[in-house]
Amino acid sequence: MKAIVARDRSGGLALADLPSPHAAENDVIVKVHAAGFTPGELDWPATWTDRAGHDRTPTVPGHELAGVVVELGYGTTGLTVGQRVFGFADWARDGSLAEYTAVEARNLAPLAADIDFTVAAALPISGLTAWQGLFVHGGLATGQTVMIHGAAGAVGSLAVQLAVDAGARVIGTGRAAARDTVLGLGAQAFLDLDNDPLSSAGEVDVVFDVIGGRVLEQSTALVRPGGTVVTIPGPPTVQPKDGRAVFFVVEPDRGQLTELARRLRDGRLKPLVGEVRPLAEAPDAMAHRSRTAGRTIIKVA
Repeated sequence: MKAIVARDRSGGLALADLPSPHAAENDVIVKVHAAGFTPGELDWPATWTDRAGHDRTPTVPGHELAGVVVELGYGTTGLTVGQRVFGFADWARDGSLAEYTAVEARNLAPLAADIDFTVAAALPISGLTAWQGLFVHGGLATGQTVMIHGAAGAVGSLAVQLAVDAGARVIGTGRAAARDTVLGLGAQAFLDLDNDPLSSAGEVDVVFDVIGGRVLEQSTALVRPGGTVVTIPGPPTVQPKDGRAVFFVVEPDRGQLTELARRLRDGRLKPLVGEVRPLAEAPDAMAHRSRTAGRTIIKVA
C-alpha cells in the first residue's frame, strides 16, 4: 500500500510503499478515504514509540480518518465489513496517512452514507476534544456562560457550535480577523486578544482554553465560584480562586463520536474544512504550518 512515512525525527516525510496491515484482536482494517493530521505531531513522543516505549520508526503520521471497514479482527463487535466509519487511530500506532490502517474498533463510529468522507475526517479529534472539554470536564449546562479561546480554530470552532447547540452563552476569543467567523458560528460576543481586555467579558462559568500561557492565567480571574477552567496545551499553573482547573488529553469514545455525527448530519455542526490535498502532497501540507482558514484534509482513496 502507499503511505506517508517519517523515517526520523528531523521531520522528513515521503510517500512510500509499505505492507498492508492485518487486523489484530479487537482491531479493524479501514480503507482510508480521507485523513486528518495535527500540526506538530512529529514532535510527540508517542509518534516514535509504541505503548511499551519501544522505538517504532519508520512511522506513519496522521490520526483522524474516515473510510470503509475491509477486515475485522477477532473479538471485534459493533462494526461490519463494508461499513462506512470515522474516528481516530491510536497515538502510539501507525496512523491514517495511508491507504489502509489498523484501528481499535472502539475508536470508530458508524458514518451515514450522506456524510462526506472529507468532512468526517475533520471531526474526530477536534470534535471529541471540544465535547470532552465542554461537557465531560467543564460540566457546561444550558444557560451558563462559556469563554472559548481560539474560537476560530479546529477545536475552538467546534466548541463554539456545540456550546451554542447546548443552550449556553458563548464568548469567543481570537485574533481580530477571526471575529466574523466566530460570530457566524453563533457566539454571542467576540474578544480580540490583541486589543480587548478579557475582563470586559465579566464572569463566566467555564473557560475552554486551547492557547495556554498568559491568556490562561488571565482567564482564571473570570471564573465564577464553582466554575471550571479547562485547558489542553498543558497542566495549568494557576487555579481559579473558588473553582477548579483541569488539563486533559482527548480519549476515544464511540458514543461521543456518534453524537458528533448526528449533529453533523442534522446541520447543527460543521467542521471548518480548508484545503483538500491528495496523499502525495501530505508531506508538503504537514511541513507548512502557516495559518489557513479551516483544516487541511488529505484525500486518500
